[in-house]
Amino acid sequence: MKVIIFGGDGFCGWPTSLYLSKLGLDVTIVDNLSRRKIDIDLGINSLTPIATIEERLSTWKTVSGNTINFFNIDIAKQYEKLLDLIKSERPDSIIHFAEQSSAPFSMKNSENKRYTIDNNLNSTNNLLAAIVESGLDIHVVHLGTMGVYGYGDNGMKIPEGYLKIHIKGENNEYFEKEIMYPPNPGSLYHMTKTQDALMFAFYNKNNGIRITDLHQGIVWGTQTKETSMDEKLINRFMYDGDYGTVLNRFIMQSAIGHALTVHGTGGQTRAFININDTVKCLEIAINNPPNNNEKVKIFNQMTETHKIRDLAIMIDKKTGCGIDNIKNPRKESPENDLYVTNKHFLNLGLTPTTLNDNLLDEITNIAKKYILRCDKSKILSNSYWTPGNKP
Repeated sequence: MKVIIFGGDGFCGWPTSLYLSKLGLDVTIVDNLSRRKIDIDLGINSLTPIATIEERLSTWKTVSGNTINFFNIDIAKQYEKLLDLIKSERPDSIIHFAEQSSAPFSMKNSENKRYTIDNNLNSTNNLLAAIVESGLDIHVVHLGTMGVYGYGDNGMKIPEGYLKIHIKGENNEYFEKEIMYPPNPGSLYHMTKTQDALMFAFYNKNNGIRITDLHQGIVWGTQTKETSMDEKLINRFMYDGDYGTVLNRFIMQSAIGHALTVHGTGGQTRAFININDTVKCLEIAINNPPNNNEKVKIFNQMTETHKIRDLAIMIDKKTGCGIDNIKNPRKESPENDLYVTNKHFLNLGLTPTTLNDNLLDEITNIAKKYILRCDKSKILSNSYWTPGNKP
């Protein structure tokens, strides 16, 4: 099977690329390396040392014997190059990671807001338009987010994408209809993912493109078996206020003796998934494409839910670093519950990796090994959803 991974140099894209290559798939990475440029612009670095893309790919060939091809293309802007690549490579599947992926970054300022909208929506539309123009039957797998649903359960388990409703007609008769679960994005980043879903539905209906949309929870963990094979293959570990996912950020804070910074009460419930389950889910998705003329498949790519304060308490008990409840920079409910259906992946063979001390030790060991690379000034978030959220 031939797979192109757009955004294959990123936090989820890189380990997915190595994992699928190790399975024997013909993998090509397309990336404009914008994530590296964002680090430069923000003055931040991954805690783990990230080799150049050339060094990464050369090292992978040395340790695995497999070749991953790479093309530097900005698919949001370079449509003709994108189209030519698809025509020449003729992939069976395309995995779409090529979007700005941070909610805090998307809300930081007007420049970031416009960049997030321009990049994410144009990337998705250009990709779909190019597939139509190529005339090829390609399965698109997109990494979305649980955040499209908003954070709350409305008294029910959040279904996987679709909801059956009953509408009262003029003669007091009720008609059953299936709709996409109503979106409720909490940031401009999340809003781009809701717009992606509408584009997928349109191109699927109008052009018959086969699409699987994965609504992923917050990723925790850093390494996979493949990224652990050589230090030059190591995955990103972000701990800063813009790109650091909450559990990794907590682990970093505990490693340097910094109190865990909990936004507000910490009563926000979030969905989580381990990075090793992320790459497994991508394998499952590309091996189970929709049939021709089948509607967009929507899977909830998560394995468990936790309140943020419960995670902080768990790590504090383990490390004794303390907890600091700070003013929430986001505009959101201080408390919420979240119940999620994820039966599709479970039925297709996913065995969830759940939080435990051994797995937390893996992250802790990474944090301690590279502790001297930590810039403590980048730990707190300075992205505020509204001016009134500033302390």
